[in-house]
Amino acid sequence: MEGEYVPLDDKAKRMRDLLSSFYSPDPSMSSPNSNSSSKNVTLDAINSTSFDPDQYMNLLVHKSNLEGLLQKHVEMAAEIKNLDTDLQMLVYENYNKFISATDTIKQMKSNIVGMEANMEQLLEKILSVQSRSDSVNTSLFERRERIEKLHRTRNLLRKLQFIYDLPARLTKCIKSEAYADAVKFYTGAMPIFKAYGDSSFQDCKRASEEVVAIIIKNLQGKLFSDSESIQARAEAAVLLKRLDFPVDNLKVKLLEKLEQSVADLQLNIEEVGNASVDSNHPSTDPTPATAHEVSVREFVEAIRAYRAIFPDSDNQLSKLAQDLVTRHFETTEHYIKQQVWSADLLAVIRIIWKDVLLLEDVLHEAALTDYSFEAAQVSVKFYVANKFSHLQSEISDALKKVQIRQKNSGEDNSLQVALEGGKKAVLQGSMNVLLDFRQLLDDDLGLLVKLRDLIIDWVQEGFQEFFRALDGHFLLLSGRHSLASQDQGLTEGILDDKVLAGLVLVLAQISLFIEQNAIPRITEEIGASFSGGGVRRYEYGPAFVPGEICRIFRSAGEKFLHLYIKMTTQRISVLQKRKFTATVWVKHKEPREVSMFVDLFLHELEGIGREVKQILPEGLRRHRRADSTGSTTSSRSNPLREEKLSRSNTQRARSQLLETHLAKLFKQKVEIFTKVEFTQGSVLTTVVKLGLKSLQEFVRLQTFSRSGFQQVQLDIQFMRTPLKEMAEDEAAIDFLLDEVVVATAEQSTFSMILKVPGFG
Repeated sequence: MEGEYVPLDDKAKRMRDLLSSFYSPDPSMSSPNSNSSSKNVTLDAINSTSFDPDQYMNLLVHKSNLEGLLQKHVEMAAEIKNLDTDLQMLVYENYNKFISATDTIKQMKSNIVGMEANMEQLLEKILSVQSRSDSVNTSLFERRERIEKLHRTRNLLRKLQFIYDLPARLTKCIKSEAYADAVKFYTGAMPIFKAYGDSSFQDCKRASEEVVAIIIKNLQGKLFSDSESIQARAEAAVLLKRLDFPVDNLKVKLLEKLEQSVADLQLNIEEVGNASVDSNHPSTDPTPATAHEVSVREFVEAIRAYRAIFPDSDNQLSKLAQDLVTRHFETTEHYIKQQVWSADLLAVIRIIWKDVLLLEDVLHEAALTDYSFEAAQVSVKFYVANKFSHLQSEISDALKKVQIRQKNSGEDNSLQVALEGGKKAVLQGSMNVLLDFRQLLDDDLGLLVKLRDLIIDWVQEGFQEFFRALDGHFLLLSGRHSLASQDQGLTEGILDDKVLAGLVLVLAQISLFIEQNAIPRITEEIGASFSGGGVRRYEYGPAFVPGEICRIFRSAGEKFLHLYIKMTTQRISVLQKRKFTATVWVKHKEPREVSMFVDLFLHELEGIGREVKQILPEGLRRHRRADSTGSTTSSRSNPLREEKLSRSNTQRARSQLLETHLAKLFKQKVEIFTKVEFTQGSVLTTVVKLGLKSLQEFVRLQTFSRSGFQQVQLDIQFMRTPLKEMAEDEAAIDFLLDEVVVATAEQSTFSMILKVPGFG
């Protein structure tokens, strides 16, 4: 029961401490700080070597009460009992070991007693065997010497037979074209020829040398034969070198052969096309090697043999391999100039990359991987730029074809077709280009994986430069810039003013479409599929700035719209100039009908209206007379003025001019020229306003008689209704028409308002 108070861990710890203290060689080493520890005695120091019973008891009595002392007494009694038991077990175990050791020693002593006699017998038997072996060797010595001599003689006779048969063997090798075996036989016989070729084997040596001369001649012909493969020529060079033929002079010639092989290893465009088709339709069956691949492998083996023949030729071979890679990428760039897609380019790059890996396995010093990476940068960047160039050409062709059709056939919807074709070419073409570039990014070819960030930057930069160039090309199509010689083919046939004006209107609407629809869609696609990059330097800024492109085409759309208005008004001005310069207004006859000029003017405006309706949206009509709160702008709407016009001729004319000027002072201010918007009504209204303003200026340059003044008045009154139906701003149209009448009156020698039935 007393042992239940002692835990097992404490027991094990005490046993370890007791054993260590018992087997310690120097008890003083176990407690180096015994002097210092004696000063600070604790209740746990009972197992230390510096234990002081008196201090321990004093400390125990000082810290524990009576119950604690009794408890400590019970614990110590249990520990003493456990220690006694442990010591008994140690003594028993050691006693058993001592008894076992004693028995073993006794057994060994009994076994050693008869061993000396056995060893003496063994020595006698060994000596007997040795003496008999010496006698056998002595008796067989003469026979062994004779056998060895006969064996050497047999080998010598075999060699002699080989030497005598060597010319025949070499001749057989020549017939079977086994030149490697012939060289092997001759080089094996060379030591005997060097030793005895001038005496015993003189005839054999001479015959063998004659046959070897034929072999050397045949190998030289094989080396320089164009019909032989590169590998066969390289083997011939190795054999010549083994025959101690001076092959250093052949180094340049063989290198020239390799250079010629590089020229013959050009990429075949037909094979490239077939490879691209096969890549689009993969098959599980292993495809046979192409002729190009077989040629490249032969070239690689030839380089391997060349290095073995000429170990110091690494620089020349590296330059040769780099030249092959350069030629491949030059062929690729010529191929890219055609209308190719990313699948075609990937097929070419895969072929080149396979060739690079084959050459890299032989020429590590050439660093073809890095070299091909730099060359691929140029080719892929050229491909990206070429795709944008083709896209610009497609957009230009879409506008040019429909424009020529409008000029030749005069279809009413030709401008609308041109607009839809241009929109499709811009948006769908851009999406197709992005999808094509996406295939380059998705490919896992090692060379393209390294170029991924660069491709993203090139695509973004390409779109930025493409839209800038497209803006400049639109200016060329509109006739704003002088055409360069290389761009004359794109704008050939744009000579007719009407056709050019319609094209300018299409360009204005396409510019607006690019700003509002194309750029946001392209930006979204670039953000989804071409994010990242960042290889370009920081000071250059972001590669693609959609805000800048939107500003460019917003400004371009406004310029083209104003240019269209300017071109149409110029045509109207030319028409007005012809009318007013060809007519002598001072001698004009009495007006009987509306002049032909009015029909031409209205017909021209109707043509402009048809063009505008094809391209621009309808918009909202503004400034209607019913919505106007001010006074009218027509001089006929003033009752006072109509009453004054019925007076006598002289008085009426003077009063009419005076009242017209006074009415202008008190009229509500009319805004004539407002901002032009991309709507049918806004553009047509602006053209009508500018046409009437131009008409007013031409009137001021003429002098009118009474009949001439009345003719102009009749024409203006006839145009009033159709012009107000075309335009949105009726107030401004009335005002400008009245201005023409007033200007005519000012330039008239006798102003008389003509009463026109049905006009108010």
